[in-house]
Amino acid sequence: MKRMLTVIAAIAVLAVPASAAAAPSKNIVETAAAAPQFSTLVSLVERAGLAEALSSKRQLTVFAPTDAAFNKVPKKTLNTLLENRRLLRRVLLYHVVAGKVPAKQVIKRKRAKTLTGARVAFKVRGKQVYVNDARVITPDIRASNGIVHAVNRVLIPPSLR
Repeated sequence: MKRMLTVIAAIAVLAVPASAAAAPSKNIVETAAAAPQFSTLVSLVERAGLAEALSSKRQLTVFAPTDAAFNKVPKKTLNTLLENRRLLRRVLLYHVVAGKVPAKQVIKRKRAKTLTGARVAFKVRGKQVYVNDARVITPDIRASNGIVHAVNRVLIPPSLR
């Protein structure tokens, strides 16, 4: 009898889908805050007043620049963004697309509309995926309210170039 219960318990564990067992509990902001590579992004999101919006239940996809990506931005440009909250919000929201867009969908699309209303373009070169000129360096970081794709550059909306 004991052996039978062990077998039934093992079957029950195997019957639970892996995705249900591994469902992420942290939202996009919490997920980014837990990763040291996104510390600059998280501080800018908080400064721009976007933490609540990116923590809501609304499903989103974020093309998240790493700290190294922000280090490539000229200091003058970064200071301008820090001084102008409206401009900072525009730049940050240009990295966000409504809905969950995993890597397998990104590579099939040519573009996507961001929360600013402007579009980003997707390109695949060899095994590399690009959003505009930013390379996706870590795809499909799952969060409870969407997906984060780490990118190696900060995306600048066309209206600000």
